Amino acid sequence: MVARRAHNPKVGGSNPPPATKSHKTTTFNPHFKLQDIDIFKKISIIRPKESWEITSLQFLNKKAIHFDLDGTLIDSVPDLALAVNDMLEQLGLTPVKEDLIRGWVGNGSQMLVKRALARKRDITEDDVKAETFQRAHKLFLDAYNSHLSEATTPYQGVIETLTTLKQRGYRLSIITNKPKVFVAPLLESLGFGDLIEAYLGGDSLQEKKPHPLPLEHMCQTMGVGIEESVMVGDSKNDILAANACGMESVGVSYGYNYGESIQSYNPTCVIDRFDALLELFAPL
Repeated sequence: MVARRAHNPKVGGSNPPPATKSHKTTTFNPHFKLQDIDIFKKISIIRPKESWEITSLQFLNKKAIHFDLDGTLIDSVPDLALAVNDMLEQLGLTPVKEDLIRGWVGNGSQMLVKRALARKRDITEDDVKAETFQRAHKLFLDAYNSHLSEATTPYQGVIETLTTLKQRGYRLSIITNKPKVFVAPLLESLGFGDLIEAYLGGDSLQEKKPHPLPLEHMCQTMGVGIEESVMVGDSKNDILAANACGMESVGVSYGYNYGESIQSYNPTCVIDRFDALLELFAPL
């Protein structure tokens, strides 16, 4: 199973048909279609009440695909953890385990530092003193710059899939909450910077995801419409931003979503493997 249609009570009704190997073409909306497909391709769509129908989903009339970075294209937690623990040690604090830090990633460097100082994910303004945060954040940025791509790796199939999507005619961008200064060096070191047309960091604009502004701004920059774009990400911040501006989205089931199911935030569909995007985006 590599692609799943996200639950939507408006689609399929309360009593969906039983699972079958194939069915006649059905249209859910003007932007994607359902086609017959052999069951062994294992492309599936989630229906209400856990009923399943084996089918193919393809987006139509799309020109641009916007990607989150950390947790979607790359696993950066090992290097982020090194930087966090370097920061903590310089502050005279006890280091924390990488698995714990993994649950703190996804809202940008400032939130990561605050969570590390407070030793918890859910924090309030009173949990971290402003002067402590300012010093810690600078230490973290310096440490991360030193560990930027020591252990960070693209997820399986990312470079090959991005290459194929670009060859098929899609324009690719990155919209991340990571500080902008780290994005270009990281992409270059990992070997796929030339596939990305444009990118935004978490500090590029006045707002970052889950606010829709970065997605809207990227569409304006690239000269494509919201309806011609798809957002791909692992976090609720990606899906909430897409939903807020009316953009369709693909949630990936791996990555850093705080232990929550990405499906619960209502992306257009969910994939378990990055290369499943090739089933969703046919050549233009």
